[in-house]
Amino acid sequence: MLTFPRKVGIVATGSYLPKKVITNADLEKMVETSDEWITTRSGIKERRIASGDEVSSTMSAEAAKRALEMAGMEPDEIDAIIVGTNSPDTLFPATACRVQALLDMKKRAAAFDLQAGCTGSVYAMVVATQGIATGMWDNVLVIGVETLSRVINWEDRNTCVLFGDGAGAVIMKPVDDGGVITVDLRADGHFADLIELPAGLAKMPASEKTVREKKHAVFMKGNDVFKFTLKEIPPFLKEVIEGANLEIDDINWFIFHQANIRIIESVAKRLKIKDMNRVVVNLDKYGNTSAATIPIALDEIVREGKVKKGDKILLVSFGSGMTYGAIIFEW
Repeated sequence: MLTFPRKVGIVATGSYLPKKVITNADLEKMVETSDEWITTRSGIKERRIASGDEVSSTMSAEAAKRALEMAGMEPDEIDAIIVGTNSPDTLFPATACRVQALLDMKKRAAAFDLQAGCTGSVYAMVVATQGIATGMWDNVLVIGVETLSRVINWEDRNTCVLFGDGAGAVIMKPVDDGGVITVDLRADGHFADLIELPAGLAKMPASEKTVREKKHAVFMKGNDVFKFTLKEIPPFLKEVIEGANLEIDDINWFIFHQANIRIIESVAKRLKIKDMNRVVVNLDKYGNTSAATIPIALDEIVREGKVKKGDKILLVSFGSGMTYGAIIFEW
């Protein structure tokens, strides 16, 4: 069981979803697909898409403002901003630096992006936990955000039906009671080609050929991702829960990465979760928002009043890399 020099908790949440909605019926007019095909294979009914003036930094700032308001904090009380994303405004500067400016922070807080596939926000929360536990920081703003609609091939029915845009934020700080119980991060680079965006950087610089072949978009081997997840995630979670001296029934809320309803239901079944009402599902409304799914789902149940003081919450995600990670904390 992990021990921390001082307790670290998630004290506030926030999220932002673009207003524009694309339904499965809309997609039927764009690619060869159907509502039944999409729903059966993913559970997704609609997704939010960023408007022309919305990017990862602007959505992050809106989610951050809502988290700060919940915490009763001012932006200059934040010591570090960590943004987990796979679709930053630009490769550099970091989206986190743009968020810092949008929040009009005068304090020269640390600001950086963390890229770990869909697991980005979980990785970022763990980094924040370490920084706060050791006394390096007191208040950390962690954001998961994606504008994946800009890097999707809208002619590829295997990917365009899955992803959506949005941002979620949490504020982490030292707490007297509850807080983070355990964390675990892992990756298996042997499966790095299961989800990738091939072109645009050192391995495959942009060219007329890469644009023509639509290499600047997400490519995914969906069946292999499904197999990897069902093989790795259930035993991983059992190990994490047992390592924290907990049992499945001790967890009040399970927030799985909102990628695919079949994955969520299969993992829950293998963990023998008796009450599926404890498993948070919102992918039907928002699709897969990648690094943003975990903080968006957490914010949703917090604002709906479902989370009570003392509740134990498990966050788990997996993504390109292949990365995966989990956090268990007490609210």
